[in-house]
Amino acid sequence: MICIDLEASGLSPDSYPIEIAWKCTRTGRSDTFLINPDSVPEWDYWDECAEELHGIEPELLQQQGISAEAACSRLNHALEGACVVSDAHAFDDFWLRRLFEACKVVPRFKLVGLETVLPPKQCERYEQIARGQFRRHRALQDVDDLIAAIEQARQTEA
Repeated sequence: MICIDLEASGLSPDSYPIEIAWKCTRTGRSDTFLINPDSVPEWDYWDECAEELHGIEPELLQQQGISAEAACSRLNHALEGACVVSDAHAFDDFWLRRLFEACKVVPRFKLVGLETVLPPKQCERYEQIARGQFRRHRALQDVDDLIAAIEQARQTEA
Protein backbone atom coordinates (compact mmCIF):
# COMPACT_ATOMS: atom_id res chain seq x y z
CA MET A 1 0.00 0.00 0.00
CA ILE A 2 1.24 3.49 -0.86
CA CYS A 3 -0.23 6.42 1.05
CA ILE A 4 0.03 10.10 0.14
CA ASP A 5 -0.70 13.44 1.78
CA LEU A 6 -0.62 16.99 0.50
CA GLU A 7 -0.47 20.31 2.28
CA ALA A 8 -1.78 23.34 0.43
CA SER A 9 -1.85 27.12 0.38
CA GLY A 10 -5.45 27.01 1.64
CA LEU A 11 -8.79 25.39 0.98
CA SER A 12 -10.22 27.78 -1.60
CA PRO A 13 -10.60 26.95 -5.31
CA ASP A 14 -7.50 29.11 -5.88
CA SER A 15 -5.33 27.00 -3.55
CA TYR A 16 -2.49 24.81 -4.75
CA PRO A 17 -0.19 22.12 -3.31
CA ILE A 18 2.87 23.26 -1.38
CA GLU A 19 4.08 20.00 0.20
CA ILE A 20 3.70 16.37 -0.84
CA ALA A 21 4.75 13.18 0.93
CA TRP A 22 4.15 9.51 0.18
CA LYS A 23 5.23 6.22 1.72
CA CYS A 24 5.06 2.58 0.65
CA THR A 25 4.19 0.27 3.55
CA ARG A 26 5.68 -2.80 1.83
CA THR A 27 9.15 -1.39 1.12
CA GLY A 28 9.35 1.55 3.52
CA ARG A 29 10.32 3.83 0.63
CA SER A 30 9.08 7.39 1.01
CA ASP A 31 9.58 10.87 -0.29
CA THR A 32 8.64 14.34 0.82
CA PHE A 33 9.23 17.71 -0.79
CA LEU A 34 8.06 21.31 -0.84
CA ILE A 35 6.85 23.02 -4.02
CA ASN A 36 7.87 26.56 -4.89
CA PRO A 37 4.70 28.35 -6.06
CA ASP A 38 6.82 30.89 -7.96
CA SER A 39 7.22 28.18 -10.63
CA VAL A 40 3.52 28.64 -11.59
CA PRO A 41 2.67 32.32 -12.13
CA GLU A 42 -1.05 31.97 -11.35
CA TRP A 43 -0.33 30.36 -7.98
CA ASP A 44 -0.53 33.45 -5.80
CA TYR A 45 -3.31 32.62 -3.30
CA TRP A 46 -2.17 32.30 0.32
CA ASP A 47 -4.33 31.62 3.38
CA GLU A 48 -2.72 32.52 6.69
CA CYS A 49 -5.12 30.18 8.53
CA ALA A 50 -3.76 27.26 6.48
CA GLU A 51 -0.24 28.43 7.32
CA GLU A 52 -1.19 28.20 11.00
CA LEU A 53 -2.10 24.52 10.49
CA HIS A 54 0.96 23.38 8.56
CA GLY A 55 3.49 25.99 9.71
CA ILE A 56 5.01 26.34 6.25
CA GLU A 57 5.89 29.95 5.39
CA PRO A 58 6.06 31.23 1.79
CA GLU A 59 9.75 32.08 2.26
CA LEU A 60 10.52 28.42 3.05
CA LEU A 61 8.81 27.35 -0.19
CA GLN A 62 10.87 29.86 -2.16
CA GLN A 63 14.11 28.72 -0.51
CA GLN A 64 13.61 24.95 -0.38
CA GLY A 65 10.75 24.18 -2.78
CA ILE A 66 11.22 22.43 -6.09
CA SER A 67 9.44 23.54 -9.25
CA ALA A 68 5.99 22.23 -10.09
CA GLU A 69 7.48 20.49 -13.12
CA ALA A 70 10.07 18.74 -10.94
CA ALA A 71 7.30 17.69 -8.54
CA CYS A 72 5.29 16.08 -11.38
CA SER A 73 8.37 14.29 -12.67
CA ARG A 74 9.35 13.05 -9.22
CA LEU A 75 5.85 11.73 -8.48
CA ASN A 76 5.45 10.05 -11.87
CA HIS A 77 8.88 8.42 -11.66
CA ALA A 78 8.30 7.04 -8.14
CA LEU A 79 4.61 6.14 -8.32
CA GLU A 80 4.13 5.04 -11.93
CA GLY A 81 1.36 2.45 -12.25
CA ALA A 82 0.47 2.52 -8.55
CA CYS A 83 -2.83 3.09 -6.79
CA VAL A 84 -2.04 5.66 -4.12
CA VAL A 85 -4.28 5.99 -1.04
CA SER A 86 -5.45 9.31 0.38
CA ASP A 87 -7.65 9.86 3.41
CA ALA A 88 -8.74 13.23 2.00
CA HIS A 89 -9.36 12.08 -1.54
CA ALA A 90 -11.41 15.08 -2.72
CA PHE A 91 -8.87 17.66 -1.52
CA ASP A 92 -5.76 15.73 -2.54
CA ASP A 93 -7.23 14.91 -5.95
CA PHE A 94 -8.04 18.61 -6.49
CA TRP A 95 -4.49 19.70 -5.60
CA LEU A 96 -2.82 16.95 -7.64
CA ARG A 97 -4.96 17.93 -10.64
CA ARG A 98 -3.94 21.59 -10.14
CA LEU A 99 -0.28 20.55 -10.06
CA PHE A 100 -0.34 18.30 -13.11
CA GLU A 101 -2.60 20.59 -15.17
CA ALA A 102 -0.36 23.59 -14.43
CA CYS A 103 2.53 21.64 -15.93
CA LYS A 104 0.48 20.05 -18.74
CA VAL A 105 1.60 16.61 -17.56
CA VAL A 106 -0.50 13.47 -17.12
CA PRO A 107 -0.14 11.63 -13.80
CA ARG A 108 1.04 8.05 -14.26
CA PHE A 109 -0.49 6.85 -11.00
CA LYS A 110 -4.03 6.69 -9.67
CA LEU A 111 -5.23 8.40 -6.50
CA VAL A 112 -7.83 6.40 -4.58
CA GLY A 113 -9.80 6.97 -1.40
CA LEU A 114 -9.61 5.21 1.92
CA GLU A 115 -12.63 3.08 1.04
CA THR A 116 -10.47 1.11 -1.40
CA VAL A 117 -8.37 -0.31 1.46
CA LEU A 118 -10.86 -0.38 4.32
CA PRO A 119 -14.43 -1.70 4.48
CA PRO A 120 -17.11 0.77 5.70
CA LYS A 121 -16.91 -0.20 9.40
CA GLN A 122 -13.14 0.17 9.38
CA CYS A 123 -13.45 3.53 7.56
CA GLU A 124 -15.70 4.70 10.41
CA ARG A 125 -13.15 3.47 12.95
CA TYR A 126 -10.38 5.22 11.02
CA GLU A 127 -12.32 8.50 11.18
CA GLN A 128 -12.63 8.15 14.98
CA ILE A 129 -8.91 7.51 15.30
CA ALA A 130 -7.96 10.35 12.95
CA ARG A 131 -10.17 12.88 14.77
CA GLY A 132 -8.15 12.25 17.91
CA GLN A 133 -4.93 13.39 16.21
CA PHE A 134 -4.78 17.18 16.46
CA ARG A 135 -1.41 18.68 15.78
CA ARG A 136 0.45 20.74 13.23
CA HIS A 137 0.00 19.16 9.80
CA ARG A 138 3.07 18.24 7.79
CA ALA A 139 2.72 15.84 4.90
CA LEU A 140 5.14 13.06 5.92
CA GLN A 141 3.88 12.97 9.51
CA ASP A 142 0.32 12.85 8.16
CA VAL A 143 1.25 9.90 5.93
CA ASP A 144 2.75 8.06 8.91
CA ASP A 145 -0.40 8.83 10.94
CA LEU A 146 -2.59 7.64 8.05
CA ILE A 147 -0.74 4.32 7.85
CA ALA A 148 -0.86 3.85 11.64
CA ALA A 149 -4.58 4.66 11.78
CA ILE A 150 -5.37 2.27 8.90
CA GLU A 151 -3.46 -0.51 10.65
CA GLN A 152 -5.18 0.27 13.96
CA ALA A 153 -8.63 0.32 12.31
CA ARG A 154 -7.88 -3.04 10.66
CA GLN A 155 -6.78 -4.59 13.96
CA THR A 156 -9.83 -3.25 15.82
CA GLU A 157 -12.22 -4.99 13.44
CA ALA A 158 -10.21 -8.20 13.09
